[in-house]
Amino acid sequence: MRVHLCVVGRLRAGPERDLIDDYLTRFDRTGRALGLGPARVVEVEDKKGGGQVAEAALLQKAIPEGAAIWALDERGRMLSSPDFATQLSGLRDQGRGDLAFVIGGADGLTPSFRDQADKAISFGPMVWPHMLARVMLAEQLYRAASILAGSPYHRV
Repeated sequence: MRVHLCVVGRLRAGPERDLIDDYLTRFDRTGRALGLGPARVVEVEDKKGGGQVAEAALLQKAIPEGAAIWALDERGRMLSSPDFATQLSGLRDQGRGDLAFVIGGADGLTPSFRDQADKAISFGPMVWPHMLARVMLAEQLYRAASILAGSPYHRV
């Protein structure tokens, strides 16, 4: 199952980019044998300043047709890492070819976009900068693959 991180904003070279690249490389290596990956980041940017509505349109275009859509949103459901891994493997086992994680811009996602998502997940009640949310998502993808592979990376 291919994984797409569809995100608003361009991430320049720096520590966040390095972390994302590292965790997604680890995810691809670990997940390959499990039928997970590859993972890719699709960045969109609203250069005309249309706000959430324009961002939603760009994100919609970035999502592969037929993909399951999981929105990252502060109102979403919090999952433990093992639950996250189980839900990823469940989608894979159902034969889903693509899973798109969507991270909005500074103002988040439009309510209509959130409503169309198959699932909304949250990294907790705190609000995180979207660049850090990308890093956290990339790490959780690697952690999920490690859990499914029986690796000692995730300790209970």
